[in-house]
Amino acid sequence: MQKILVIGGSRYFGKHLVTLLRDAGDEVTVLNRGSAAPPPGVGRLVADRDDEGQLLAALGARTFDTVIDQVCYTPRQAAVARRVFAGRTARYVMTSTMEVYDPAPPTPEARAYAEGKRQAEAVFLGEPEGGGGPRGGGGPGSGPRDGGADPFGFAAVRTAHVLGGGREEFTGRLAHYVGRISAGTPVDVHAAPYATSFIHHREIARFLQWAAGQSFTGAVDAASHGALDVLGLCERVAERVGRPARYRVVDQGAPASPFSFDRDYALDNSRAAALGFGFGRVADWLPEAIGEAVAEAAR
Repeated sequence: MQKILVIGGSRYFGKHLVTLLRDAGDEVTVLNRGSAAPPPGVGRLVADRDDEGQLLAALGARTFDTVIDQVCYTPRQAAVARRVFAGRTARYVMTSTMEVYDPAPPTPEARAYAEGKRQAEAVFLGEPEGGGGPRGGGGPGSGPRDGGADPFGFAAVRTAHVLGGGREEFTGRLAHYVGRISAGTPVDVHAAPYATSFIHHREIARFLQWAAGQSFTGAVDAASHGALDVLGLCERVAERVGRPARYRVVDQGAPASPFSFDRDYALDNSRAAALGFGFGRVADWLPEAIGEAVAEAAR
């Protein structure tokens, strides 16, 4: 049994993660701003993670075997956490994103999100706040250190696009395709779309649960087997809704539908697989995920 703190964990796959940890017999505590109560059998701390003093007060003298950080988006949040949890945990797992490699599409919002995650990873690895962050992928993090000992073993889980869950899938990206194809509205795509990576919402929860009990450090990519391009995704949605997909090719540099990319945008999950995690296949779980989105659209 581990003592595990989950920062965030109040929605989507974070809720699944908390339940998985609890059901496995771990002593689980959730820390958030009080937005939602955790499930039965899970402890709760209320604090604003951006407020270092408030965070320290909420934690008191508590220590943990592992911290899983679901909601770290900025280097400042990482710097606060690195100070506060030094000496309180042996392991720190941050939920990061594939966008740290090269945000696509490169909108200002996507770039800001990606840069925040990239710099947060770098701060946990010992770079000064605002130092830029790791640009490489898949292996242990690298870059200049701050000269001191690492306060804990740090792992960054760079997750693929998460799908499934119907109403729980708050991004609305799969719903975008269900809505357009059902209505006969063209889907905006690039002239030659490239494949990207996906992972089921319950699979990423299982992966984070697994990562909490491992000892590896650095960055690791989490993606189901079987990259898929936007045309393949549309074909599977069309099969489910019983209408053919229609397409509209966008100009170079123009916005397109989610998951339509003008360059290769797939993750390499080989490090995670070599470490012992068995990923599922997109082809196996995608039909159910589409069905959930169709059912939600019909509500």
